[in-house]
Amino acid sequence: MLKRTIHLPFVLICLGSLLAVATKADDAFSIIGAEDPAALRIPQVAGPEIWKDPAQPTDARVQDLVRRMSLAEKASQLLADAAAVPRLGLPAYSYRNEGNHGVCARIGFSTVFPQVIGMAATWDPPLIQSEADVIATEARAHFNDYTRTHDGNCVMHEGISFYAPNINIVRDPRWGRGQETYGEDPFLTAQFGVAFIRGLQGDNPKYVKALACAKHYAVHSGPEQLRHEFNVVPSETDLYDTYLPAFEAAVRQGHVGSLMGAYSALDGIPDCANPFLLTQLLHQWEFGGFVVSDGGAIADIYARHKYTGSAETAATAAVKAGCDLFSGSITTGPQGHYPHLDYKVLGRLLQQHLLTEQQIDAAISQTLAARFRLGLFDPPTMVPWSGITMAQNDSPENRALALKVAEESIVLLKNNGLLPLDRAKVKRIAVIGFNADSAPMLLGNYNGRPSKSVTFLQGIRQLAGTNIVVSSSPGCPLALKINNSNRPTPEMTASAIAAAKLADVVIYVGGLDSTLETEEHREVCQGFDFGDRTRIELPPVQETLLKELRKTGKPIVFINCSGSAIAMPWEEEHLPAILQAWYPGEEGGIAVAEVLFGTVNPAGRLPVTFYRATSDLPPFDDYSMSNRTYRYFNGKPLFAFGHGLSYTKFHYSDAKLEFANLHAGDSANLSFTLKNSGPRDGDEVVQVYFQAAHARWPQPQMQLCGFERIHLAKGETATVKLAIPAARFRAWNTALHEYAVNPGKYNLLIGGASDDIRLQVPFRYVE
Repeated sequence: MLKRTIHLPFVLICLGSLLAVATKADDAFSIIGAEDPAALRIPQVAGPEIWKDPAQPTDARVQDLVRRMSLAEKASQLLADAAAVPRLGLPAYSYRNEGNHGVCARIGFSTVFPQVIGMAATWDPPLIQSEADVIATEARAHFNDYTRTHDGNCVMHEGISFYAPNINIVRDPRWGRGQETYGEDPFLTAQFGVAFIRGLQGDNPKYVKALACAKHYAVHSGPEQLRHEFNVVPSETDLYDTYLPAFEAAVRQGHVGSLMGAYSALDGIPDCANPFLLTQLLHQWEFGGFVVSDGGAIADIYARHKYTGSAETAATAAVKAGCDLFSGSITTGPQGHYPHLDYKVLGRLLQQHLLTEQQIDAAISQTLAARFRLGLFDPPTMVPWSGITMAQNDSPENRALALKVAEESIVLLKNNGLLPLDRAKVKRIAVIGFNADSAPMLLGNYNGRPSKSVTFLQGIRQLAGTNIVVSSSPGCPLALKINNSNRPTPEMTASAIAAAKLADVVIYVGGLDSTLETEEHREVCQGFDFGDRTRIELPPVQETLLKELRKTGKPIVFINCSGSAIAMPWEEEHLPAILQAWYPGEEGGIAVAEVLFGTVNPAGRLPVTFYRATSDLPPFDDYSMSNRTYRYFNGKPLFAFGHGLSYTKFHYSDAKLEFANLHAGDSANLSFTLKNSGPRDGDEVVQVYFQAAHARWPQPQMQLCGFERIHLAKGETATVKLAIPAARFRAWNTALHEYAVNPGKYNLLIGGASDDIRLQVPFRYVE
């Protein structure tokens, strides 16, 4: 295995930069032509245009297309918005689209699914693979519709290459972009990441349906304010056991089409110029796609990280490290802004012999190969998805799937019997809170535009019917601005209290939204800083209102909306019921109402630990995993990783392992009995963790290694069987600089959450 400190020779040297999409050859020529007329020279190539022949091997087609381009034309293909080359019949193409939880098409509607952290709360990777397949379908619909009317050319946010999924690990709930991820656990993240990639790319042996891009490679989770210059120096154990596994799985198991380098630096070298990340590891993992920079990350190499002294040397460092495509500018403007590319930079790279034409050939071969895999140069009759139309976009079936994901994502954190609401007793409901009737809250960030959204208030009114009166009041803002200019008026508070006094039950909908936790910018509010939070507690203005509502004596259901963990110890102690709804997408209001009224039995589980207080956390800029996440946290969480309640009960029994001793290459074939012993049909998420009894080198105190979401009717019993490969018990051996499984005794821990272990089965791993 390769040690982290080894520096192998650079391979697959390549380049990329941002370029506004050009549809005329002269636009591409102008990049270099003004400084190097030789770049305009059209090569004389004899023979048939192999690149247009789908019967030829892809490598031969790519090589033929590349050799027919002038240097200026080649340069135009190294950019995230690749220019057209009309004389060759090559259309413009943008590699830049977003689709973490729905297509972000800028000129039309699309289905908006729950934000990614909510997808993870389903603990249902097959469902999310189906969702990703729908996202790819809608992307093809937009792409086909746009290119048909634009001579085959494609612009940003209309393509079928996505900057998704985000598989960074949430080491700290203060990070504003945790909402875009699958949570804090490397194994859970890997399972969802691979499922999403497979759903997006499809299983056709020749073509991919849409191209996935796993981001942000590799050790990246804030602070947002410092991300363009932050240098991460993790321990070797944390790097290999926490930050890298999901990316390795995306490559080895998901066969992801591309990776995005992060803004930050690892061990003093910016990620987009880091040969350890982009050359050594990817060669070791047998990565077959291309690497793209995050937007503006190349400019950061010299302007923010000060790793090089100029745009030219920054671009050169990125190319030689293995970055194939530049997204965003490589030059900076005043106050760190990123204007459009200074096109002369690319010409100077060649003129000064910092890059060669052969290196450019290698680069565009990587990115053009992806377009061949997408079927963009083949007859439509050969590509399975060329016939998709806008009739398959934003369809009733897709909306139904968005509802299904939302239903499965909702986590019942606490319930003393108040839920589900009893229609025989509840005749008046007061729905209070800023998020109750907020359509933007439903969508999170990096979202598409739904044709219709159902807010929580609308959903409750729809399911309440005509026999229940539903009143509403915003009560207070989500958080106070720094200058207190949005402080709730006495009239606002009085309205909320009056509504509560008249009601049989109060439903308070609060938490956060994506103006408060987000990417690198912020609403100027107390407790928030440049997209991140400075404290994880529920904003004080909301807690104050909740305490006033409690004084009315009416039972309160607290629905928390957020993309990360919220510390709510007062609410947990004093309120009878709490739901975690995340940012649940366009159908979120219906899903929440179904859970409240019992039409849906909740079974979402937390993909992150909910801590009791900010003081439980290490410093935000500390990337050590010590005392972070359920794997290493030494305290008592408010709600544990994997936690989630149900309206029914499940009984575990009779756990068995097929073999007591495991060897390399074996699987722990586990079976146990699960019974729905409660009063309702429902889903249980069975979770299996492992512990090493006596580890020779450091390991987490417990770690997820298997799970499955299972539906059982009331009274039904099932035998659950899970095959857990021995490789899942691996840990990084710092002495040997490689993964290995600690020999010795282990325990498999089986239950409904990391703090709800019902069964324990010992086994031994034998070298």
